[in-house]
Amino acid sequence: MVDEVINMKENSSESKNKWTRIFKKKWFFPALYITIAAFLLIGVLWFQNSQSNMIEGLDDVEQDDSYSQDPFDEEAESVLQQQEDIKMPVSEDVQTEIVTKFYDYNAEQEDQEKGLTLYNNRYYQSTGVDIASGDGETFDVVASLSGEVSEVKEDPLLGNVVVMSHEDDITTYYASLGEVGVEPGTKVEQGEKIGTAGKNLFSEESGTHVHFEIRKGETEVNPEEFFNEPLSKLIDFNVEEEMEEPEAENENSEDPEANEEGIEEEESDADADMDSEGEDADEDTDMDSEREDAEQEEPQANNNLSFSVPV
Repeated sequence: MVDEVINMKENSSESKNKWTRIFKKKWFFPALYITIAAFLLIGVLWFQNSQSNMIEGLDDVEQDDSYSQDPFDEEAESVLQQQEDIKMPVSEDVQTEIVTKFYDYNAEQEDQEKGLTLYNNRYYQSTGVDIASGDGETFDVVASLSGEVSEVKEDPLLGNVVVMSHEDDITTYYASLGEVGVEPGTKVEQGEKIGTAGKNLFSEESGTHVHFEIRKGETEVNPEEFFNEPLSKLIDFNVEEEMEEPEAENENSEDPEANEEGIEEEESDADADMDSEGEDADEDTDMDSEREDAEQEEPQANNNLSFSVPV
């Protein structure tokens, strides 16, 4: 038993001597430091990787939450049209000019003459603008605004006609088309081709052209006032105020013969008034003379009375 205890003490002393010898080695502590640093670096890299994975997961969750499908399965109303500017119904790379203007009652006489269309020996007021190319050749006609094609028809005088409807009861008309590339119900984006320019019987003098109109409700407006302007300007445009002055002018611009007859009637009435005034003046002079005679006779009558009264 004593021998075993002695052996154990000897073994423990030998193991302590071994660790002591190891600690005294020059490479021990540097190796220990490198090992600890390696473990720390591995821990830092693992922590960063786990954090990045967590952030990516949160981003995916936020994206999923931001997209919510319409419970009624209806398409959200697009607001792009409110941000659009009204464009001419031709491509930007095509050189065109307005050959017939919109007839504006408030414009100068020269501009009003450019807004008249001659057909069958009679002049008509243009409710839109005729746009033709500089070389007289055909060109592509594009949508002035994004909208939906509400009508496509062939008119014997105006040629092929395309009608597009937009928000706030705004409508655009494209007439005198040679070819038509859309159908009713087609949704067309701004600048998308709807046909080609052509000719018609009503505006033969305009040659190959497209007749373009803008209407707010049932009232035509001057397209040149709204080209390159935001759609909101047309939405806020008060049509009733613009129509008041033209109506007043229309009342004054009646049939010339009727105006002449009215002038003659006014002149005859004026002459009659002058004659009646003359007769009234003569009657007044006669009445004045009678008053003077009466005033002259009145003192005599008073004197006679005074003499006839008894004392």
